[in-house]
Amino acid sequence: MARSFAAPRHRHLLLVTLAFALTVSLAMGVRAQDASEPPPAATPPAGQKPGEQKPPERGGRADTPASAATAAQHRLPPDSTTQQTLTLPGRTLAFAATAGSIRLFDDKGEPQADIAYTAYQLDGADPATRPVTFVFNGGPGAASAYLQLGNAGPWRLPITGDAAVPSASPDLQPNAETWLDFTDLVFIDPVGTGYSRFVATGEDVRKRFFSVDGDVSSIAVTIRRWLEKSGRLPSPKFVATESYGGIRGPKTVHELQTNQGVGVKALILISPVLDFRDFGGSSLLQYVASLPTMAAVARNAKGTVTRADIADVERYARGDFLADLIKGLADTEATIRLSDRVAALTGIDQAVSRRLAGRFDSIEFRREFDRRDGKVTGRYDASVMGFDPYPDSSFFHFSDPSGEALTAPLSSAVVDLTTRKLNWRPDGSYQLLNGAVGKGWNFGNGIDPPESISQLRQILALDPRLKLLIGHGLFDLATPYFGTRMQLDQLPAFASSDRVKLVVYPGGHMFYSRDASRQAFRTEVQALMK
Repeated sequence: MARSFAAPRHRHLLLVTLAFALTVSLAMGVRAQDASEPPPAATPPAGQKPGEQKPPERGGRADTPASAATAAQHRLPPDSTTQQTLTLPGRTLAFAATAGSIRLFDDKGEPQADIAYTAYQLDGADPATRPVTFVFNGGPGAASAYLQLGNAGPWRLPITGDAAVPSASPDLQPNAETWLDFTDLVFIDPVGTGYSRFVATGEDVRKRFFSVDGDVSSIAVTIRRWLEKSGRLPSPKFVATESYGGIRGPKTVHELQTNQGVGVKALILISPVLDFRDFGGSSLLQYVASLPTMAAVARNAKGTVTRADIADVERYARGDFLADLIKGLADTEATIRLSDRVAALTGIDQAVSRRLAGRFDSIEFRREFDRRDGKVTGRYDASVMGFDPYPDSSFFHFSDPSGEALTAPLSSAVVDLTTRKLNWRPDGSYQLLNGAVGKGWNFGNGIDPPESISQLRQILALDPRLKLLIGHGLFDLATPYFGTRMQLDQLPAFASSDRVKLVVYPGGHMFYSRDASRQAFRTEVQALMK
């Protein structure tokens, strides 16, 4: 799930643009150890017997009684592995489920954080040839439950229609579209999400983890360490991630390739953001990227729509629409022509479109699309409608009917799964979408907005066998699919269509909430792993 990538220009756009126009210049060096095991014993110095305790040296590593006590106080419980059997249409899956954590240390050997994970490994498979896929979400601040319980895991929670309300039952059901048939799965919760937590105190460690490069380093080390502890280094390895994972994913694969000694077969991106420069400020591309989605929402209100039905809007968006945008407001004829065409495509009142010069950001479209009935659209799924709590206000005071409503049922479901079925009972609260992580995130130094296109080019060039699969929802206003299409069109020729594929399905940011879209995407992923 994504956080806000574009804010209304009336109040918040400048602040959001400044926050996202940042990159990180410092990488965080971490190493990992299982949270349920002590660090390995070092070779004793000359004259010291194995196991003999040596008094700590003045100025040495801070494994003092005080710091050790602090780390122990925050420690997650030992890993829990249970045997599970899942009965699905036409087959039965027997597998081991492990809920546990990996402890990360800094370069001085001081414990920094416990990273929680949930792993599913099919019984009877050869670990040398059996694929394993590492799955994490975005945010920053989102746990992996969205992808685990909404898409790929063994159990699924319906998160669409009548089930997408806070009071919906959190009862899980067997997931007929689980990826476990063809790949083992490891769901990772970055620190501050799920049950993952800091064990060190102080602002320095928080700043390192809550940064673009520090975050990537911690995830890559977690992946490498899980492979080591599970004996899975020879396995074919895949990475799947969502939303802000469009920044995390390519950077993590590059970190694995170049610094962690781990190769990846393919990267799977779900509703990704690849370049924050497209989502605010003075960039005209934000309007080009979102126009096909807005038109799709308008046409969907009259009947079922696929991407093929929007081909004319895509051509207009990258053609005459962009040409008139570039001419600017000083060209009155171009502005009127553009505004009226946008009104016709989106169903927005012509007078409103002319007032805004045909330049709708997502929140303006969401309110104006059905303002006559006092309703707003979702941001994650603009085909979902909800009531505007303040329809007579000149300000925007509404939440996302396609996003916030899922917090309660998903949180309850994942906690029940972890504690009851998987028998792992951490203390503290489970964080599905932790706003404090996003607020504390360091996007950089104010020079360049975060982007991962550079790493996409590098990982595809470095490994000619590496493949990229990107899935998007047609009605997603958080990360519009056409923005990704424009980015992929700029890749060099070596990123050919047999290596890089974009698929677009009816649905929103979490298009997998729709049965047909989830089934179709699973087929794509399975074909990729063959």
